[in-house]
Amino acid sequence: MADSGLDRQMLAQVRRIQVRTDRMVTDVMAGGYSSVFRGSGIEFDEVREFAEGDDLRSIDWNVTARAGRPFVKKFTEERELTVLLLLDVSASTAFVTRPPDRTDSRSVAATMALFCGCIAFAAAKNQDKVGLVTFSVGQPRWVPAKKGRAHALRIIRDAVATERTGAGSALGEAVDFVARVQRKKAVVFVISDFFGATPERQLRLLAQRHDTIAVRVRDPFEGGVDPRVRTSASDPDPVPRLPNVGLLHRRDLETGQEIDLDTSSKAVVDGLWAAQVAERTRLREFCQRAGIDLLDVPTFGSVADPIVRFFQMREKRGGRR
Repeated sequence: MADSGLDRQMLAQVRRIQVRTDRMVTDVMAGGYSSVFRGSGIEFDEVREFAEGDDLRSIDWNVTARAGRPFVKKFTEERELTVLLLLDVSASTAFVTRPPDRTDSRSVAATMALFCGCIAFAAAKNQDKVGLVTFSVGQPRWVPAKKGRAHALRIIRDAVATERTGAGSALGEAVDFVARVQRKKAVVFVISDFFGATPERQLRLLAQRHDTIAVRVRDPFEGGVDPRVRTSASDPDPVPRLPNVGLLHRRDLETGQEIDLDTSSKAVVDGLWAAQVAERTRLREFCQRAGIDLLDVPTFGSVADPIVRFFQMREKRGGRR
């Protein structure tokens, strides 16, 4: 009976995500996805005999030599797109805070599932294929890309139901896995809290073959900072400081390590803040060098709003880098 209860809870959560993301795609994200992400150009269709007016550059010389008369290659415009969601399901993504002054907070994992739902339904609405790779430790789990709303629901279900376990995300292994299974150009969303070392070599190679977007989902409190305190309105990627709340007990969800932080100590607070700034700067600068777009999705408020802003930025820029 307990399993049935869990199944009902999971299905209810999937249904809530379906309703919310479906509405976002219809009301808020309409047009943004299709105008930013397009097929990869043209693809080979067949060869046919040369006809007057054909471009000489399209002649297939191998077929022409075998047939003894000229043949040309025929191409068709490729409209279908493959979207892959690389989803971090390591233990740290289970993190959630419930500030008394916020009623719209979610766990990192729930925010990631909402994001997956938005992209999956947008792809389904545009007749594109979408697939999912979940990764933590060990072998990544692979849901091959398919079309349709039923498959988009499968993506959401797996994003919700996968147990958050493991010390570390094994992002490098997941990227290597995608490089092996996805030979055709795709749009790849790497969805993670990006704690730990970033596998720069693998991500750089991924971005050379696929249109790659890093989606950073992180509870602001998780890094030892308070999201209600802003450092600078002009800072494009501000990192707020942790307020004085006395002795703060923290436990690492992945390693189990526990530590007490004295938030009344200026040295402790300044050290946490400086480490956060350095970490965020390293990821941002790496993505810029590698040609990877970086999208931050908050665990508070709307998930659709940052996606829409991202679509608008890409459209103004003219698609990918």
